[in-house]
Amino acid sequence: MSKRVLLTTTSFQDTPGSHQDLLESQDWEIVRARGPLSEQEMLELAGEFDAFLCGDDAITEAVIDKSLPRLQTISKYGIGLDKIKVDYATSKGIPVLFTPGVNHTTVAEHTFGLLLGITKDIQSNAVAVQNGQWVAGWKKPVGNEIMGKTMGILGLGRIGKEVAIRAKAFGMNILAFDPYFDSQFASDHNITQASSMDEVLHHSDVVSLHCFLNEETENMINATKIAEMRDHVVVLNCARGELVNTNDMAAALASGKVGGYGADVLDAEPPAPDHPLIGAPNCIITSHIGSRTHESVQRQANRCLHNLINFFAGTDDILCANGLIK
Repeated sequence: MSKRVLLTTTSFQDTPGSHQDLLESQDWEIVRARGPLSEQEMLELAGEFDAFLCGDDAITEAVIDKSLPRLQTISKYGIGLDKIKVDYATSKGIPVLFTPGVNHTTVAEHTFGLLLGITKDIQSNAVAVQNGQWVAGWKKPVGNEIMGKTMGILGLGRIGKEVAIRAKAFGMNILAFDPYFDSQFASDHNITQASSMDEVLHHSDVVSLHCFLNEETENMINATKIAEMRDHVVVLNCARGELVNTNDMAAALASGKVGGYGADVLDAEPPAPDHPLIGAPNCIITSHIGSRTHESVQRQANRCLHNLINFFAGTDDILCANGLIK
């Protein structure tokens, strides 16, 4: 009997590439949905699948329970696992597969796109010009250089390291904190190790977030922490929207305490029309496209597919997040 797979990630489905041919070559029954799906939407679908090939869908305890006993594995298109109840999947013997190392370059590039868009007033000026509002002379907007400024990086993993390399190329100083700090990388790239998150926040002109979302990091950037930052700090978030308290950030932008917020993620996606950060001053929000390039999608999609193919075949070369496959 062929395997039955629920495919929910829209990036995988919408982008052409070699992963499409690889998927079609499998003798699987593919059921497609347009994620990210809520818990209720997943519950309506779950129950008769051998595997989920998912994006940021809510795979809760209830979803896993309804999927048993048939569900054999969850193959995540991506690396962030905060939408999956990994501990519960582990307790039920369900391997959670993922794709580390496939999108760090493109997310780092996107991070710098946001930074330059803010510091050089690129977005607001381009929109004005498109609307026929060319401003001449002394009324032109005045941006800021990033050369010589301090970039604070919270999370020096694969993406954080790529951001650091690019920051150095722009002539920035780097201060970074990570509980699993890579001292050799820091030495090779002249990065200063901070003793805590607070040290980064206190001494950085730009703060870039590259942390996983968990109970400790949720709302880590809030009114109290923002008050401790430098005036006119720029905050960048290409990790998870819930790392930043939305209302506190909106208030800090309105007051001018935060000079700019660039984010590819929000606490609610898609956001409601009255979301506090939509239309906030000096704020650039993109629609979770930081890892969405033709190159990265193919790497990510092929990796999650190979994880699933190799799992079904019982062969090696599987990237498993919860230790059920060695």
